[in-house]
Amino acid sequence: MAPSIRPARPDDADAMCAILNPLIAAGGSTAHRRPFDATRMLHHYLAPDELVSCVVAELDGRVVGFQSLVWADDPEDPLPEGWAVIASFVQRGLTGLGIGRAMFEATRVAAKAARVVAMDATIRADNPAGLRYYAAMGFDDWDLLSAVPLSDGTPVDRIRKRYDSI
Repeated sequence: MAPSIRPARPDDADAMCAILNPLIAAGGSTAHRRPFDATRMLHHYLAPDELVSCVVAELDGRVVGFQSLVWADDPEDPLPEGWAVIASFVQRGLTGLGIGRAMFEATRVAAKAARVVAMDATIRADNPAGLRYYAAMGFDDWDLLSAVPLSDGTPVDRIRKRYDSI
């Protein structure tokens, strides 16, 4: 069954936490180290000031993934004008079913409507599934950030991928 994609709503925050927190606990697929609660999810992914789009994927009426796109505005990591940063999460055990691809199509449409110039996906180098996903969506490598410390100090390289075919 194909997932249905819709804009994320504030009442999705708990379901989104239920997707992201197990990924954080497992380690290796996200730079996040601290679990999310609904308030943090709302401020970080659902309704930040820089929001371009946040969508959820549902299977049988249950949220199983989410994807956020925000305008790049980190002064410590400046990106060119018009760039946005994408983040994607799919429930553990449900990758490879087309959920990410379906979410990306909705995000790409939103990016085009917002006149995003390029999307940046910065992925941990030790996350082969994430690297494969973004490559499959058409993202190309454009930079490498070496030994970026996680919140616990562990250095991890990050590969930056960009998507220009908006």
